[in-house]
Amino acid sequence: MLACLVITIIPGPTVTLIVANSLTHGTRAGLLNVLGTQFGLGLMMLVLAVGLTSLIATMGLWFDWLRLLGAAYLIWLGWKLLRSSGGLARPSVGPAPRGGFVLQGFLVLLGNPKALLWFGAFIPQFVDPSGDYVRQVVLLGLTAMATAALSDGGYALLAGGTRSLMSQRRVRLVSRIGGLCLVGGGAWLALVRAR
Repeated sequence: MLACLVITIIPGPTVTLIVANSLTHGTRAGLLNVLGTQFGLGLMMLVLAVGLTSLIATMGLWFDWLRLLGAAYLIWLGWKLLRSSGGLARPSVGPAPRGGFVLQGFLVLLGNPKALLWFGAFIPQFVDPSGDYVRQVVLLGLTAMATAALSDGGYALLAGGTRSLMSQRRVRLVSRIGGLCLVGGGAWLALVRAR
């Protein structure tokens, strides 16, 4: 549970999306993003249960390239946040995303390398190979999903509830902190060596 909490509370692309939509479109939009990310996590759990770890092991070099692309994506998102002008605090509300907030959350989660690493590399470390592999993966996956739902839902409620209090300066500060986290996470992901 503690490991799940640490992983889900660290801001990443999904948290950034949830906070941005909650600040811009309200709490409901952020919670719909959370629902979409839950669908994505469920899909990743299903893939893991049928053998993602074997696929990653056989991919070898290709998985390293995927890891590096994911790291570059995180650094790019972080750079965008670092350069943000604090525009989330503007009162004008942009249009809802094409396909809706649930689909947006789903797609961002599937494109999030942290989620792939979480389900492909982290969860199997807690699996006892002598036990029922599928049942353990499902239990660990559901635990991770519940933790992510609570954490992400908290971000949506907090951001949506405080959006009237957020000045452009405060949004810029939050963006810079999130940007530093993303750049740091991307750099760590690029430098970590695959086992």
